[in-house]
Amino acid sequence: MGKAAPSQHLWISVCVLLFVRARSFYLPGVAPQEFKKGEALTVKVNKLTSTKTQLPYTFYSLDYCRPPKIVDSAENLGEVLRGDRIENSPYEFKMREPQMCNILCRNTLNAKTAKDFKEKIDDEYRVNMILDNLPVVVPLERTEQRNSIVYQRGFDVGFKGQYAGTNEQKHFLHNHLSFTVKFHQDRETGATRIIGFEVKPFSVKHAYEGKWSDKTTLTTCNPHAKRLVTTSETPQEVEDEKEVIFTYDVDFEESDIKWASRWDTYLLMADDQIHWFSIVNSLMIVLFLSGMVAMIMLRTLYRDISKYNQLETQEEAQEETGWKMVHGDVFRPPANSDLLCVYVGTGVQCFGMILVTMIFALLGLLSPSNRGGLMTTMVLLWVVMGLFAGYSSARLYKMFKGTEWKKITLKTAFMFPATIFAVFFALNALIWGQKSSGAVPFGTMFALVVLWFGISVPLVFVGSYVGFKKPAIEDPVKTNKIPRQIPDQLWYMRPAFSILIGGILPFGAVFIELFFILTSIWLHQFYYIFGILFIVFLILIVTCAEITIVLCYFQLCSEDYQWWWRSYLTSGSSALYLFLYAVFYFFTKLNITKPVSGALYFGYMLIGSYAFFVLTGTIGFYACFWFTRLIYSSVKID
Repeated sequence: MGKAAPSQHLWISVCVLLFVRARSFYLPGVAPQEFKKGEALTVKVNKLTSTKTQLPYTFYSLDYCRPPKIVDSAENLGEVLRGDRIENSPYEFKMREPQMCNILCRNTLNAKTAKDFKEKIDDEYRVNMILDNLPVVVPLERTEQRNSIVYQRGFDVGFKGQYAGTNEQKHFLHNHLSFTVKFHQDRETGATRIIGFEVKPFSVKHAYEGKWSDKTTLTTCNPHAKRLVTTSETPQEVEDEKEVIFTYDVDFEESDIKWASRWDTYLLMADDQIHWFSIVNSLMIVLFLSGMVAMIMLRTLYRDISKYNQLETQEEAQEETGWKMVHGDVFRPPANSDLLCVYVGTGVQCFGMILVTMIFALLGLLSPSNRGGLMTTMVLLWVVMGLFAGYSSARLYKMFKGTEWKKITLKTAFMFPATIFAVFFALNALIWGQKSSGAVPFGTMFALVVLWFGISVPLVFVGSYVGFKKPAIEDPVKTNKIPRQIPDQLWYMRPAFSILIGGILPFGAVFIELFFILTSIWLHQFYYIFGILFIVFLILIVTCAEITIVLCYFQLCSEDYQWWWRSYLTSGSSALYLFLYAVFYFFTKLNITKPVSGALYFGYMLIGSYAFFVLTGTIGFYACFWFTRLIYSSVKID
C-alpha cells in the first residue's frame, strides 16, 4: 500500500520533527499564488470518501480517466494517517479561459469496473479534488432557507434511480463535471488569485455520429451548436460493456472575496449560537461548583485558623472534625501506587499535547488548508511531552518512597502508547483487509515506532531522571504507622456511586461541543472554531478540578482517607459517559452498516475515550492533591 514518495517525506518529518515545506503553516495573507491569464492550473485528485463506510480509497481505484503518468504528491505524516492520497489528474485548466464540453476520455466498462462503480455508488462515495490547495465543493441550496447556500465537500460518484415506467433500481454515473473557478483580481496590481473551486456533477449518456476518433464531436454536448449539459435527463447507466465518455466544462467567475478570506465560506458555521449556548450552559455548572468550593474553603480554612472557636452546632462540629481526624492517614501511599504514578505521568503528557495544540490552532497555524497539520502536530507534541510525563511520574513515585525509578519510567513510556498502538494496529489490519487507502503503510508505521522508541522513550527517561534527583515532596502532616479503620460509609458515599456521579458534570460541560467534533470527524465536515473549543477546554479543566475537590472533601469528612485513586477516577469517569455518548451518536446520526466500519468507529472512539479518561483523571488528581495539602498544612495538629 505504501508509496515511495510519502515514505521519503515521512522520514524527513521524523528527522527534523517539523514540516519541511515553507507552506506547511497557513496564515491568512501569507504566500498566495498569483496566476496570469492563460496560465495552466494544476488540478489534483484526492481520496474517495464515504460517511457510510469511513474507508477511503484512491481516486484511480475506479475506472476514471488517467493521465499518462500518475504522480503522487509528497504527503506529511498527518495526511498519510488520515488516508489522504493526492495525485495528479488529466484535467487541464487555463486561468480565465472558459472551456465547454472538453472530452477527457472514453472508457468501456467491464464486469469488474462496473461492479466497482456500483459498490461506490451504493456506499455513497464522494470524489475529492484540489485546486490551488482548495478542495472542490458542491454548492447546495438549503431547503429551509431560500438564497442560503451550503457547501458539500466533494461530489458524489453517482446516484441510483429508475427509468420512467419501471421499478428496477439502476446505477448512474456522474461523467460530466461543470467546474466554476472563482477568482479575485486586485485592481491596483492586476494580480489574479483563486478564491473558490466549485463543481456541479451531471450524468449524461453522450452520443456522437460515426466512428469514435480523437476529433469526434459530441451531439449531446457541443458549444458550437449551443448544446450544453445542464441536467441529468438522459443519464449514463453503469453496466458491463457500457461506453462512458467523461467530459467537463470550466467557467471562471470574478469575486469580491479576498484571498485571505477564501476559507471563510468553507468554515462558515451555520449554528454558532449553539456553541455559545454550550459555553453559557458550562459556565453555569462552573459557577455552581465554584460556589461550593468557595464555601468549603471558607468554612474549613477560616475556622481552622481560628482554632474552631466559633463552631455553632454539634452537627457542624462533627463535620468539621471528620476530615481532621484522618490527618495521620490522609497521605498514606495508596494500593497500586506505581500504576497511579504511571497514569498521572501519562495524563500530564496528554494535557501538554492538547494545550500546546490548542495554542497553535488559536494562532492560525493549523488551518484546514494545511492538510494533516493537526494530526502531525499532535503526534510530534505527544513525543516531546514525554519529558513532562517522566518528570511528573518520578516526582510522585519518590513521594511514595519508591526507589526503582527506572521501572516506573519504563511503565510510563510504554503502558499507554502500547495500548493505543495495539488497538491502532488491529484497526489498520482491518482497513488493509478492505484494500483501503486509509491503511497506514509499513513505512509510516515504522516511522511512528522510531518516533516512539527513538525520541519519546529517551525523553521520558530524561524527565524521570531529573524528577527523581529532586528532593521528595514533603507531606504537611506525619503519617501514622498503623492505618486507621474506615467506618462504614453511607450508600451515596461509597466509591462506585460517588465516582459515577463525579463524571457527569465534566461530561456535561463538553458534550454539546463533542457533537460538533464527532460530526467533523465522522461526517467529513470542517471544524475550525478553536476559540470556542479552547474556552470549553478551560471550562472542562475547572469543572474536573472543582467536582473532585467537592467530592474529596465529603469523603474526608466521612473519615475515608483513601482519596488518591478515587480523585483520579471521579473526574476520569467522564470518559465512560463520553463513550456512551459515542454509542448513542453511532445509532442516531451515522448510517454505518458494514461490520468493519463499525469496528473502526468503536475502536477509534475507545482510543479517544481512554485518552479523555487519562486527561480528566489527572486534572482531578492534581486538584485534589493541591486541596488536601492546602487544608492539612493550614491546620495545627495537636
